[in-house]
Amino acid sequence: MPTPRPSAPRNRYDRLEWAGAFGDLGTLIPFVAAYIGVLGLDPFGVLFAFGLSMVACGLVYRTPFPVQPMKAIGAVASIQAVQSAVVTPAAVHAAAFATGLLWLLLGLSGLMARLARWVPPAVVIGIVLGLGMGFMLQGVRMALGTPGQWGVAAVGAGLLLALRGQRRVPAMFVLLLFGVGVGAWQRPELLQQLATLSPSPRLPAFALGGVGAQELFVGVVLLALPQLPLTLGNAVIAVTAENNRLFPQRPVSEGRVAVSTGLMNLLGGAVGGVPMCHGAGGMAAHVAFGARTGGSVVILGSVLLVLALGFSHAVQTLFALFPPGVLGLILFATGLQLALGSSVLPAARGERAVVLACAGLCLWNVAAGFGVGLLLHALWRRSGGRG
Repeated sequence: MPTPRPSAPRNRYDRLEWAGAFGDLGTLIPFVAAYIGVLGLDPFGVLFAFGLSMVACGLVYRTPFPVQPMKAIGAVASIQAVQSAVVTPAAVHAAAFATGLLWLLLGLSGLMARLARWVPPAVVIGIVLGLGMGFMLQGVRMALGTPGQWGVAAVGAGLLLALRGQRRVPAMFVLLLFGVGVGAWQRPELLQQLATLSPSPRLPAFALGGVGAQELFVGVVLLALPQLPLTLGNAVIAVTAENNRLFPQRPVSEGRVAVSTGLMNLLGGAVGGVPMCHGAGGMAAHVAFGARTGGSVVILGSVLLVLALGFSHAVQTLFALFPPGVLGLILFATGLQLALGSSVLPAARGERAVVLACAGLCLWNVAAGFGVGLLLHALWRRSGGRG
């Protein structure tokens, strides 16, 4: 008789899962704040879509499987809104819905699995390495590029080093408390505002009713289509490889990840959310601060759902409490975790060159690194794969 396959461990909700739950704040807070503050999106829909998606992913995958904002769409939307005011909240919702339809089609049709087989391991390693270095640089810029934050980042780094490997008092808890304390000291009016807030219950509403031809064009052409190569490289192929490397007893497939990307974006577009994805950096962030099961993602999603359903009017004030120095430090630690995980390079010199070229370009643009990496690997194979 065949040996029965061991079942995947259950989700945990202990101290380390709680600590790991907040490891991705360095990415989540800046993008959500930009969507709300620059584009004027309703905080309720944004938080509700993220929260429900995170809870579902944590329960289904049972690994720290992340849900993040699609970075290219977030950046383009914010920049265009500042420059020409062409991107409206309805266009963002349309982008999420169109993205959801596309990835659901790729996942259910089996096309995603075929695309993934065309991507060599050297390119995947290069993407992950480049993302890790990019997160580290972004964290340094956030911490040191904001006046008065280098000291905050230095003290926070000292706390992380002192508590490294400490299970009784997870480092993330101490770092978050430190960040809130610094934020309250630097901006005491924020605590006064939070102290006067009371719950304001809300329920989700359909958000696509205001999408017209102009919003649909902007959402699909300007926002959704440019994101596709980045999502394929980072949020489908790389995160699948990272999950299967860290949690081989709970493997996932690219097709399954594409389907979940599609479903959560259909949900996001319908309730007023923003385009979302699964990013390898998000998984590294959760793992770096202690997460080992899907319980961490369920915890973060539940917190966001509570904020959405009762306190969405207070989100901007709450986010402002976290100083850039602390968020930058979280990003740096995330990038370090991701880069170290991809440090085993291929044996062939030509493949190592592909990895390094892909990683270097990914510091600038993941889609460009992905494309050039495929091209270089094809040229190396065509030359006979020597060296």
